[in-house]
Amino acid sequence: MATLKLPVEVQKELKKVSKVAGYLWQREWAERNAGNISMNLTSFFTKEEVQAAAGEQIPFDFPKGAAGFVIYITGTGCYLRDLVDSLDKVSCILYINEEATAYSIIWGGNRENFGPTCELISHTSIHLFNSINHPENLAVVHTHPLELICMSHHELFDNEEELNRQIWMMCPEVKVFVPKGIHCTPYALSSTADLAKVTIEAFKTRNVSLWEKHGATATAPDVEKAWDFLDVANKGAKLLMMCWAAGFKPAGLSNEQLVELEQFT
Repeated sequence: MATLKLPVEVQKELKKVSKVAGYLWQREWAERNAGNISMNLTSFFTKEEVQAAAGEQIPFDFPKGAAGFVIYITGTGCYLRDLVDSLDKVSCILYINEEATAYSIIWGGNRENFGPTCELISHTSIHLFNSINHPENLAVVHTHPLELICMSHHELFDNEEELNRQIWMMCPEVKVFVPKGIHCTPYALSSTADLAKVTIEAFKTRNVSLWEKHGATATAPDVEKAWDFLDVANKGAKLLMMCWAAGFKPAGLSNEQLVELEQFT
């Protein structure tokens, strides 16, 4: 069993994971084993620490640039609601070997037949992208926000600029707190390199990647900030759909008013 000692800073980040997982469950965004969370913890440990804790190596074909990464990640088949009080059983910290050909679990995973989420390739690829382009972004949260998923089935999904404009004009907070907006990420099969590729494309321009007919993903410096991107974006989608359901087209903010809001972003 892994015995890695967790620095106080890492313990604080994992408490945020537990808190956000509770939010996701309460919002009905994490049914059964839906969703996954990860953090790039490489900077919190020395190479000597993680190599000393490394045990069995489990083969996995990682992107070569991810060699040596230390990643916190939730487990496959695990329920996010259990992160609230069983963090070490339903998630783990893993160390990717120096050849990027295998990983070792160095903390957590304390349940029978534990393995990291099947979205491991997507999370690792995003963390590699962030390490090069946005090193401040250490967290990745994938979940199933109800109204955003509905929007991914709507014809607006085929017009990303208009989808964002309508959500922004419906809810000024989205323009302020999700200033880059939502990426309409084309469908790709879960747990594949194709899904990782289209998600990285999304984060080149947007704050939120809306996976077509699946869910949404955000990356940020910590899990609370990633949650905020998703929470605020979904509020805009929910308000828009409420107006449609009530049978009217919302007036919304004008383009001039949206431009005026940009001073706050």
